[in-house]
Amino acid sequence: QVQLVESGGGLVQAGASLRLSCAASGRTFSKSPMGWFRQTPGKEREFVATINWSGRSTYYADSVKGRFTISRDNAKITLYLQMNSLKPEDTAVYYCAADDQIYGSTSRLAEAYEYWGQGTQVTVSS
Repeated sequence: QVQLVESGGGLVQAGASLRLSCAASGRTFSKSPMGWFRQTPGKEREFVATINWSGRSTYYADSVKGRFTISRDNAKITLYLQMNSLKPEDTAVYYCAADDQIYGSTSRLAEAYEYWGQGTQVTVSS
């Protein structure tokens, strides 16, 4: 059974930092693109960042560029999202996602990812 489990969310003040982790089990995603998305009530899931299998290619939403960093540890099959200078508008449930394709291309589209975690809440107070 494939599982993606996020952790690291919480309640912080504006300007603080958080590091999200996403641990994969049930299969290895070390050769697949992975990504982070976020969602607030009543809105569609929003792209945050994506990373290719090797970690050498990363892409970010304009709203987080320069503040967030996506990375991965393929030996641990774990995806990370370092979030700095957090803003109240970053408040959302954050989801990690993994593509089923080996050496697939990164994508900003949620439908490109077959596997999803259950989400972790990030709340940033002003």
